[in-house]
Amino acid sequence: MIEWSKADQVFLDMDGTLLDLHFDNHFWLEHLPRRYGEANRLTPDQARNLIVPMIMAERGSLNWYCTDYWSERLSLDITALKAEVGDRIAYRPRVKEFLQALRHNRLAPVILTNCHPDPLKLKLARTGLDQLVDRVISSHDLGAAKEEQAFWDRLQDHHTHHRDRAIMVDDSMPVLESARRAGIGQCLAILAPDSQQPDREPHPEFPAVRHFDEVLPALTAQASAKPQA
Repeated sequence: MIEWSKADQVFLDMDGTLLDLHFDNHFWLEHLPRRYGEANRLTPDQARNLIVPMIMAERGSLNWYCTDYWSERLSLDITALKAEVGDRIAYRPRVKEFLQALRHNRLAPVILTNCHPDPLKLKLARTGLDQLVDRVISSHDLGAAKEEQAFWDRLQDHHTHHRDRAIMVDDSMPVLESARRAGIGQCLAILAPDSQQPDREPHPEFPAVRHFDEVLPALTAQASAKPQA
């Protein structure tokens, strides 16, 4: 599936890969429409029918993920509203064991996320995820979303790496396709990003797992076979 021995760098998406995408889906599809409706005398359904097309029109761009953009567009404090449902922020299954196994294999884990810095702070404060990886890099600091080739070109200036010896793990197929075009050596798809939603169908061109327990045996065996430093 994935040849971990051929890598020295593992890039990891955050939402839907390390953290349960249920938080974000609940926020954008349920909580935000309800609060927007309250502010504008609309029912949640009316608000959802207005907001969702606006969001979808920005799909794949940096605006899609930008808290500042949506705060201005909707005249609401998006970061504050996200904090209202912050108790839904949670790890996906076996994430901590997976990150530990990467370290045992001397595979440097670095988060590459499209999450805006403001909600990113909220999520890291809730989970301590930044303490379990080498770095956390937001696409907003690079000025391009992961779906864009400009992201991968600028990433090298922020984090030196060999693309052909890197692995990208993400639940977004457009991101994985972008990573592959950029020369990232291996890509792994996540099929169960939201604990409250059905699994996604596998992509014909990418190896895929539901949860990290499917790769832990290979990583554990590889770590055991390596000579101690």
